Amino acid sequence: MRERTLLEDRLGSLAKMERDLEDATTLVELGEAEEDEATEAEGLAGLKALKAEGERRQLEALLSGEADGNDSYVEVHSGAGGTESADWARMLLRMYVRWAERRKFEVEVIEETAGDEAGIKSATIMIKGLNAHGWLKTESGVHRLVRISPFDSNARRHTSFASVWVYPVVDDRIQIDVNEGDCRIDTYRASGAGGQHVNKTESAVRITHLPSGIVVACQSERSQHKNRATAWNMLRARLYERELEAREAKVNADSASKTDIGWGHQIRSYVLQPYQMVKDLRTGHVSGTPSEVLDGDLDPFMEASLAHKLSGRTVVVEDVE
Repeated sequence: MRERTLLEDRLGSLAKMERDLEDATTLVELGEAEEDEATEAEGLAGLKALKAEGERRQLEALLSGEADGNDSYVEVHSGAGGTESADWARMLLRMYVRWAERRKFEVEVIEETAGDEAGIKSATIMIKGLNAHGWLKTESGVHRLVRISPFDSNARRHTSFASVWVYPVVDDRIQIDVNEGDCRIDTYRASGAGGQHVNKTESAVRITHLPSGIVVACQSERSQHKNRATAWNMLRARLYERELEAREAKVNADSASKTDIGWGHQIRSYVLQPYQMVKDLRTGHVSGTPSEVLDGDLDPFMEASLAHKLSGRTVVVEDVE
């Protein structure tokens, strides 16, 4: 049904664009013939709108990868910076939740580990919606924040780092075999709110895939069995994403890879002090309204990443101070 809906949308939009193009062209020709500036202007406005729609559809055509149409897991981890980074990780998590809400996507919290004083050490959410992974996959990498610290009594400027890791939810069409002998399974008590049962029983599950070093965890359910099943699904998804990256690396030597959460590896900088700016260091796209970006206005950055992939150009951007 999802594939049918997608195809109907694409075919319907193509037919509509053809009709609109014919109508707009007719208006321009009619306006020129009758020297009617209003009619000609209406036709030109229609052509301009069609151009923007065509560019948007061209970007969406890039969302045709093997897993682009799937739901997506989003992991956020705090990095160098202690409490500052834990708070920054919480802000990033909220940003992606707000982005999903703007698109009417469903968000499910899989795991969340609170920071020692504030924020989060790590969290995993599942975002469900059409082409969720296709859009979110451009967000994997290290994100840097520069601001006046709310935790510093001297009001000094601090730099914080957090990493985002995005991978697709594996559905029934994709078969991933995992040898349980290669995995270590740990159970522990869930952290944070959850009631007496959750906090007093070892319902949370962590699975470590020893050959790859991949670690996944789930503590969203009261039942250990449900958490275990979700963790296995997450592990299969991570292994699938790893295989997709290996394939892409054979074609593109510059394929993205997971790096240290610190200086020199960031993909985007968010500066709140001494000026206001968000800059993507891969595409050069800049926003002067960080508050809107942190409130989920990520589409321009995602579209710029897809356009960059389409053009194949190398963008060299100096990092912000």
